Amino acid sequence: MKKLYGEQRRQILLEKLKTAEAPLTGGELAAFANVSRQVIVSDMTLLKARSEPIIATSSGYLFLAGSGSQFVSRQIACRHLPSDTEDELKILVRAGVTVKDVSVEHPVYGELTAGIHVSDEAGVKAFMKRVRDTGASYLLELTDGTHLHTITAANESILDAAVAAMREHGYLLEDTE
Repeated sequence: MKKLYGEQRRQILLEKLKTAEAPLTGGELAAFANVSRQVIVSDMTLLKARSEPIIATSSGYLFLAGSGSQFVSRQIACRHLPSDTEDELKILVRAGVTVKDVSVEHPVYGELTAGIHVSDEAGVKAFMKRVRDTGASYLLELTDGTHLHTITAANESILDAAVAAMREHGYLLEDTE
């Protein structure tokens, strides 16, 4: 493919993101547009500055279709061992939610949030593989397992079902008083 330039390239990349069924890496977008990955990083920054709902996840760039208007979301407090992370994520996606992110409260840095963006078991598998391949630590390791997840779904009843499943497995952090 011939090299794409400037605004034309950004518009074509935006359309590609809008129609993608999964996140696209900077390398994939760079190869498609016949430019460097750094050019793609700059393009994504410019598109985000125009309020395009593009996020960078650990598996690539994602266009958030509907920008949340058709979904409901909730933050849930969780606590478990690092070794339970894959099980926790599978419980949530099996209930029909997307796990948008994870947050912890750090004593020095305040709230730290990282995108997860998994909505099915294949996404969980890919996320876990990236963790293993990189040797990365989970944010929950900074807080003895306590963390928050933002979960999204098509309606409140799906969120309720996910919360019930987390409670059943003992991963939901609840006030015991």
